[in-house]
Amino acid sequence: MTMRGKMIVTAILASSLAACSSGPSRVKTLPAPPAANAAGDVDAAFDLLMQGDEGGARKRLKTALKHDPMNANAQLLNESIARDPKDLLGPQSYPYVVRSGDTIVTLAQRFLGNRLKAYQLLRYNGFKAPLTLAAGQVLRIPGEPPRPEPVRRPDAPAAPVRPAPSPSPAAPKPKPAPAAPKANPAAARQLRTAGLAALNQGQVVRAVGLLRRASQLDPANPLIARDLARAERIAATVRAKK
Repeated sequence: MTMRGKMIVTAILASSLAACSSGPSRVKTLPAPPAANAAGDVDAAFDLLMQGDEGGARKRLKTALKHDPMNANAQLLNESIARDPKDLLGPQSYPYVVRSGDTIVTLAQRFLGNRLKAYQLLRYNGFKAPLTLAAGQVLRIPGEPPRPEPVRRPDAPAAPVRPAPSPSPAAPKPKPAPAAPKANPAAARQLRTAGLAALNQGQVVRAVGLLRRASQLDPANPLIARDLARAERIAATVRAKK
């Protein structure tokens, strides 16, 4: 390689090293998309309108439509400046008494559904921007008045739940009286005979019991009744002697 060739190679290498040591190249900042630019111009135009600067607002809207020709908000604000507000919002309206804290922007959002219609509402009432509302001031709100909410009656208090009365203890059922033995004259005669025999043997208590049973089986028998009475007298006498 000739001396000249070596000098050329050395120059190329030096150039490459210088490029590497210089660090990364700067990244170029990309411009904002047209829609973003249009939105910023619309916000600026709205602020200018509410300050009463229609000329400045028109210029910003023109720029917004240049970035985004179909931007609905920019078209709305253009109409708010150019068209009759009654054509935009309709002739029918109802009164509204301004409350503390109300602004024309908050009322446009509440009643018209879009804060950007604040300039239309301002012109609808014959005012010029800038406007500061005062409590008690009466405005006309386009459209039909909202229906009043029905008055809710307070719920009647629920009746207290009374505990069910505890059942009273059931009275004990009376025991049924023992059924009277059925009449049996034949058995009654046998008991009478046995009772008289016991009485003759001095078994007074046994005689009384047998004659009582005989009387139960044949209560209409006068002989049994006579013998029972006699046996009871003897039994009473015996008890008295003891």
